[in-house]
Amino acid sequence: MNFLAHLHIAHHCRSSLLGNLLGDFVKGDPSRDYTPEIAAGIRLHRFVDSYTDSAVIMQRAKQFFPQGPRRYSGIALDVFWDHCLATHWARYHAQPLDLFCQRSETIVKETSVTHLPERFALVSENMWRGRWLESYRDLENIEFALKRMSERRSTMAPLTQCYPYLQRHYDDLQQLFAEFYPKLLLASQDFSAEN
Repeated sequence: MNFLAHLHIAHHCRSSLLGNLLGDFVKGDPSRDYTPEIAAGIRLHRFVDSYTDSAVIMQRAKQFFPQGPRRYSGIALDVFWDHCLATHWARYHAQPLDLFCQRSETIVKETSVTHLPERFALVSENMWRGRWLESYRDLENIEFALKRMSERRSTMAPLTQCYPYLQRHYDDLQQLFAEFYPKLLLASQDFSAEN
């Protein structure tokens, strides 16, 4: 899952929005540097990633990619799942997507924290300014996001090869998301309640 799904899951579980966005940017024990609420959000983010990566449905989804691009398909699918969530937003949330994103931005920016990783601050600012989350409704913006990600490091260049397979197997992948996401929401709620 990518930024939009992590925010939605955080909201669904009444978890820290900031903590759930920070999950990819913080290493080690988050309780050393962050409040208990933010640390719990980081842990929820990590749970979501782990649960998703190990799900049988993810293995089924990766089979739509040939051998070369398959290595990067997990990253491409994370972004694509945000597209699935954005296009079917009303199934999962009562607020319109634009309003949810605006309120999430306000909450994240108003959360008191002494230290934010520099890379997170940059990505977060670009994300809010560029309205990335709302733009995920359009499949062409998923292609743009993958291209942008592929340019960060030379080893990520093959990521752009995944996009044609997202297009080709669009309906099948949408169906897999519809099967998987409610299970992820329940598992995340259970995890959040126990931790």
